[in-house]
Order: sequence, then structure tokens, then C-alpha cells
Amino acid sequence: MQQFVEFLSNHPVLTGAWLLVAILLVVAQIKHLKVGIKALVPQEVTYLINKKDAVVIDMRPIADFNKGHIAGSKNIPQSKLDDSQKELEKHKNKPIIMVCANGIQAGPAGTKLKQAGFEEVFKLSGGFQSWLGENLPTVKG
Repeated sequence: MQQFVEFLSNHPVLTGAWLLVAILLVVAQIKHLKVGIKALVPQEVTYLINKKDAVVIDMRPIADFNKGHIAGSKNIPQSKLDDSQKELEKHKNKPIIMVCANGIQAGPAGTKLKQAGFEEVFKLSGGFQSWLGENLPTVKG
């Protein structure tokens, strides 16, 4: 412990940089918890679809959507999500599950919906690839 204190006192620039990074990480985590959306594994998504009438929004391009998608999902590409919020208003009180190809784009898109007043917004962890990885059913066309 004494060596740690000595290191901190001998390296004020490194200590300051470490404290700054730690504070920024804590602030980012708090912000994410306030606004961010929860990632769900495919089994949790299946439960929400079957038991809570969740709405699945597939954000992939139409060509990828037509190759295979979760049954009952709506295709709203990421570029058209802002224009489609009025269409989604009727589902504002239902769970909404955002799906993209690999789980990266769904988070920020879901956060936008949550900020627009949608109550329950989630993302499929790992995206459509995780759905396929679990050998869950898909619909083509």
C-alpha cells in the first residue's frame, strides 16, 4: 500500500489522468443506466414476443430482411427510423425489441425511441446473428 501511495505522489500527471478516466467511466455508466436500453438474449426475446406481444423492429436493409427475419417483425431500416416513429406510436406501451445484424446499431436506435417516450425498449444482444446461432425459426420473403 505504501508503494502505491508513493507512486501516486511521484506521478501526479498519471494519477490525474487515471482519475479523469475513472470519473468519465462512472458518468458514462450512469448515463447509460438512465437512458440506455437493456440487451436481451434470444430466449428473453422469445418470451416477450409470446407472452407480452412485443413488437420486433428489424433494422437491417430490406435485402437482408427478405433473406430471413424473425416471424412478425417489422422492417424499418436504420436510415428510416426517425421517419417511422409516428408509425410506431401505436405500439408505445408494448415492449419494442430492436434487431440489427450484429447488435451494434440497435442500441443507439433504441435509445432514440426511449428518449421519444417509448416505455419498454430492448435490443437483441448479438443481433440477428445470435438468433441464427440459437437455431431459432426465421421467415423468408
